[in-house]
Amino acid sequence: MQVDIGIIGGTGVGDRLLALGGTPFFVPTEAGMLRGRLIEHKGVSILLIGRHSAGHKVAPHNVNYAAMARGLVAVGAKACLASAAVGSLRRQWGPGTLLACSDFLDLTFRNLTMFDRNVVHTDFSTPFSPQVRAALLSTGTNVIDGGVYVCSNGPRYESPAEISFYEKIGGDLVGMTAASEAILMREAGIHYATLAIVTNLAAGLEDQQLSHEEVVEEMRRSGEAATETLLAAAVSLTKDS
Repeated sequence: MQVDIGIIGGTGVGDRLLALGGTPFFVPTEAGMLRGRLIEHKGVSILLIGRHSAGHKVAPHNVNYAAMARGLVAVGAKACLASAAVGSLRRQWGPGTLLACSDFLDLTFRNLTMFDRNVVHTDFSTPFSPQVRAALLSTGTNVIDGGVYVCSNGPRYESPAEISFYEKIGGDLVGMTAASEAILMREAGIHYATLAIVTNLAAGLEDQQLSHEEVVEEMRRSGEAATETLLAAAVSLTKDS
């Protein structure tokens, strides 16, 4: 079955996407099984993928990023949108801020690639797809254009010294997933971009400890707008193709 677009929902968005219903959909790949739900939204065939599975059961370092990329190739998807809950290194980008990330720093050391068996050097001059970013920015939602996403391995949160270092080397946001997805999607030939949702200021920027409950609470407030933005961008991408 042909799929137009994939949407990967992270914390606070994955469960919202899966709650839209649709048909359970399974794509076997050499990297494992891709599971999602297939919906028709305004004439667009969309495969909804919960990055952390229903109920947020899979930690960032254990997500099967390769199965998502290979699965979307197998069903003919040309593009993929994703959400990512992030900490902000910029005080002016507080909780609830939405951004279409423009670049990343991969500090996960996961060494993910589609090319373990042959040598392919993939260009990353534009780490996130300009077409997909433009679709996110065209939705009418107040989405900021840009932001360098620092990808740490997790699942722990970063230390204040790490956040200070990330800021010094050009980072704007910190999370645990988007760079891994961007790398494999680009290598697979899937146009990909991330909608980052700020849930908190990063460690050391506020005089309080970080918690997953804080992230979940902010996503209760921001998740609906993020979900609507992703769906609107999917429709925009299809119309423009």
